[in-house]
Amino acid sequence: MTTAPPTTDLSADEARRIVLRAQGFLGTPDRRAGVRGVLRHLGAVQLDTISVLARSHELIPYARLGAVGRKKVEKAYWTDTHAFEYWSHAACILPIEEWPHFAFRRRAYRSRPHWNHQLPDGTYDQVIKQLRTEGPLTATELGGAKKTSEWWDWSGTKVAVERALMYGEVVCVERRGWKRVYDLAERAVPADLLHDELDDAECLRRLVRLAGQSLGVGTRADIADYHRLKGEQVDAVIADSGLVPVTVEGWGKPAWADPAALETSPRGRHRTTLLSPFDSLIWERARTERIFGFTHRLEAYVPRPKRVYGYFAMPVLAGGRLVGRVDPAREGGTLVARQVTLDGPKAVPAVAQALVEAASWVDCTDIRVERVDAPDLREPLAKEVTRALSATLL
Repeated sequence: MTTAPPTTDLSADEARRIVLRAQGFLGTPDRRAGVRGVLRHLGAVQLDTISVLARSHELIPYARLGAVGRKKVEKAYWTDTHAFEYWSHAACILPIEEWPHFAFRRRAYRSRPHWNHQLPDGTYDQVIKQLRTEGPLTATELGGAKKTSEWWDWSGTKVAVERALMYGEVVCVERRGWKRVYDLAERAVPADLLHDELDDAECLRRLVRLAGQSLGVGTRADIADYHRLKGEQVDAVIADSGLVPVTVEGWGKPAWADPAALETSPRGRHRTTLLSPFDSLIWERARTERIFGFTHRLEAYVPRPKRVYGYFAMPVLAGGRLVGRVDPAREGGTLVARQVTLDGPKAVPAVAQALVEAASWVDCTDIRVERVDAPDLREPLAKEVTRALSATLL
């Protein structure tokens, strides 16, 4: 008879602090490891087309390291084959060493029916031949990404190269002007990783363990969501993943934790920063509500009249709590806080600090606060922003 492992009881506050440390927001970050260290620590950095202050994959290391240069971010991801882009939580930048662990997904794509886009005869082979001869190339350089101006109306070339990407015969090795740059996997992936074909169970064990380490502590749904696994896939391997069962006050569901995260009490400096809505700390809404008591929804795709917090409202993290939201914009050298939500007067200094640091990072020399949901806090926030901005210029 198998004996169930002992279960650790965590308070809600203990779990929150474990999560913050696991995600790189509590304690002193390893600046020597830089952006690449952030990528490996998180295991996945989500990509998205929206760019307000910057694109989300730039905001992720900024939120943890501070004002790291944006060109430095791109170089860290793509130079010397340190990363590749693939389908994880969504389209994500992934550490190159995780290539073997997505073999299960590449096999699944090969065995499932193709999507509705038509692939003309011979196009797939032609794309592979062209990349072998001329690559790396964008879809446009391969012969065209679209048949018309409609975003969904892909050309046969684009369908072929995206299919090859899903199969693992082609790799996205960088983004150039936000266009994917494709190359053959045989050139882009180190040989020892390219030919390390793991079975599904090995892949899933690794990704479940990585998710647990990156989350610190999470429910079955949290762990599955990190790399968009199925619940039954998590169930099949979690006992052998190295994660340990825990119960968390108020969660109401079984959870698992990285055992290393339980060894010491999370301590250190809390980061104060604006967060991308696609940051892995908060990308799952139910988890964010459970841990922080904070409801967040990306409203970029919500009709303007129905938006509550703004187009790209960025939560503000301070003292290990989510204390407000800022919907930012840029007008020349001015960072505009179009709409601000504050969790009371105590949040004013933290939100001002986050705004000033973000403005400096994107080379804005002024900040304008427009709407504040609590009108009586608009003037205190504007004054605190002015004070903090002046202090940075001294």
